[in-house]
Amino acid sequence: MKILSILLLGIALACSNGGNKESNKLGVITTAPSADYELEESLALEVPVIDDGAIVAQQEQKIIKNARLSFETKEPEATHLRIVELAKIHKGFIQNDNSGKSYNRLFRSMTVRVPTDQFQAFIDGVSEGVAYFDLKDISRQDVTEEFVDLEARLKAKRELEKRYLELLSKAKNVKEMLEIERELSNIREEIEAKQGRLNYLESRVSLSTISIEFYKLTSETGVTVSYGQKMKNALKGGWDGVSVFFLGILYLWPLFLLVIIVILVIRRLLRRQKQKAQKETS
Repeated sequence: MKILSILLLGIALACSNGGNKESNKLGVITTAPSADYELEESLALEVPVIDDGAIVAQQEQKIIKNARLSFETKEPEATHLRIVELAKIHKGFIQNDNSGKSYNRLFRSMTVRVPTDQFQAFIDGVSEGVAYFDLKDISRQDVTEEFVDLEARLKAKRELEKRYLELLSKAKNVKEMLEIERELSNIREEIEAKQGRLNYLESRVSLSTISIEFYKLTSETGVTVSYGQKMKNALKGGWDGVSVFFLGILYLWPLFLLVIIVILVIRRLLRRQKQKAQKETS
């Protein structure tokens, strides 16, 4: 019985070792690299899966705030200085500052950029002392979704760039290197474009834009001219007209000279014919 038990135990151990060897053999076959490994197979990369839901949950809200204000003021210079001072107080800056004059209106337009957290405080400061606004347009644009999408795509493209760089270091010939570098160039162009858009959105989100136009109405609706002044203007205008006429004649002097020459020639011919006729009759 002991001998039989030992034999059965030996058979069981042999079967167990045989199964392990077969499993190891299969494992080597599935993981060993192929000698005919092609570049196309190397480039079949998988972009890492990114959980957008998790990113959105952690991403703070990205809001672009803009405002347009238009109002009348009795003291344009004082209003301008107050807006400049408010921009400094709220850590902003003047991006554009233009002034002009129309028929009966002095106006000034300014573009101010202030940090987003100072947006409402700056609007309130400008609104102080304004009786009413011709225009007060405040808008808020939520770009959180685009922001998250760009960050996710940018992260995936950079990960893809790293993998191509690893393949480039393992390239076996010039053909493989050129193909990988061409793909790297395309990926880097996409990375630059997405990074540029991301930077633009970040700038618009971090700094709000306020366009301000204020004006002052003037009493210069026209100048009353006396009758004597009108006569003086008429005489001056008449003299100017005569001067222009004679100047025009001077420009045409070659034509007048040609006409005079033609008239003299015709008169001379007529005179000769008349003399010839008189001789024939006599």
